[in-house]
Amino acid sequence: MPHAPQHYGGDSAGLICGYLLGGGAPPQEVDTAQAAEWLAAPVAGDERFVWLHFNLSHAQAVRWMERHAGLPEAFFDALKDRSVSTRIERDDDTLIAVLNDAHFDFAFEPSDIATLWTGVAPRLMVTGRTRALRSVDALRTAVRGGHAPRSSVALLAELMRTQASGLVDIVRGVTQRIDSVEDALLAGRLDHKRARLGVLRRLLVRLQRLLAPEPAALFRLLQHPPAWMRPDDVQELRDSTEEFSVVLRDMQGLQERIKLLQEEIAAAVQESNSRSLFVLTVVTVLALPINILAGLFGMNVGGVPLANDPRGFWIIVAVVLAFTAVAGWLALRSPRD
Repeated sequence: MPHAPQHYGGDSAGLICGYLLGGGAPPQEVDTAQAAEWLAAPVAGDERFVWLHFNLSHAQAVRWMERHAGLPEAFFDALKDRSVSTRIERDDDTLIAVLNDAHFDFAFEPSDIATLWTGVAPRLMVTGRTRALRSVDALRTAVRGGHAPRSSVALLAELMRTQASGLVDIVRGVTQRIDSVEDALLAGRLDHKRARLGVLRRLLVRLQRLLAPEPAALFRLLQHPPAWMRPDDVQELRDSTEEFSVVLRDMQGLQERIKLLQEEIAAAVQESNSRSLFVLTVVTVLALPINILAGLFGMNVGGVPLANDPRGFWIIVAVVLAFTAVAGWLALRSPRD
């Protein structure tokens, strides 16, 4: 089969990349015409399979898959429904996987998560997405560099491991951001750290909600795999899902840490507000005697005491100071935490 040039933007059928893999041979790039020809003429004893990665935003992508891929109706139903719940399930002899991954230009925003739809058969693995994803691009780079999984299930497991590695990088980035917020909190610089923590927590919650595989479907698949799947493929798929579980547990721990930091920041803010309110109360209490006396002696009526006494001003000052001292003592005498 001749070499086929690849264009990342996709060909006339929306194919981003295609590779013929397995059989102990190095990866070989194919286009949609070569893939259709190879799928239409199976050769007995040929253990190779083809991986086709499509841009689902292309109008012809789904039509080509319906015409040539031979995938079950459940796969196309998942594409039409745009179901985003992560799962790997079996439909007759085909595996249907819905995976969620970070965008290629991921910027730690909850919206930077998109879905990858996957169909896996003995001689074919099809992946489709609407936006560029990190794990698929990393897997594509590895295959182009000569990495050739032995089977389509092994390629799916490799995709999940690559995705788990990407999630580890995200967890590390979130951990560093949480560390910086914690350092700022210890240094007394609150600023807008609560808003930053809220964004990180929403990101982790969305990641955990979208990435956690449905346990029932995965359990049924691992207990009753298709007949064409080899035992080592089943074990490799099980290992890749366990790596996912480890990353998800790390995310759960980070969520608890963020929650504790948010509670500590809220307590610090409440304490600062209480301190400001106490100072305002003390100032108000201290100003109360002079306000009362100023109001009484400022009335424009006859009979104001000490009006003709040359020492009247100083007498009033002494009375105000005495009342202010008593008021201050009453305000400050009760112990505060």
